[in-house]
Amino acid sequence: MKTQFKFPMKSFGLIAMMMIAILAYNPMYAQTQTTATSTQSNQEITVKGTVNDENGPLLGASITLKNSKIGTVSDENGAFTFPKALQPGDVLVFSFLGYEMKEIKIQKNTSFLKVVLETDIVEILGALESNEPYKSKRSN
Repeated sequence: MKTQFKFPMKSFGLIAMMMIAILAYNPMYAQTQTTATSTQSNQEITVKGTVNDENGPLLGASITLKNSKIGTVSDENGAFTFPKALQPGDVLVFSFLGYEMKEIKIQKNTSFLKVVLETDIVEILGALESNEPYKSKRSN
């Protein structure tokens, strides 16, 4: 007894489309994208440095990537390592209370920064009224 197998046309169309898709896949395309990604990672720069004033290192100076929430602070020696790899053209903002803010643009050969912050005048708005004695608002 002979057994015949009938192949439904709907399944044949689906299998034919899958074969075309498999044959049309180009593995060279995948390699090109991987190469492009590795080229970009070569441009990423790990930035380290120190933050000082005219008297020496600044503990707790703030270092942030401009227009982002990514940042770090300097240690007791004024040293820092930025937590994210940077691209050429990124801008780091250095700030500390009582000092002028400084922005430094990262170049492709930048890996260590020695930043010196200059003192800034801090003005307190308003005047202390000394003609009236202190009055407590508590009731006795």
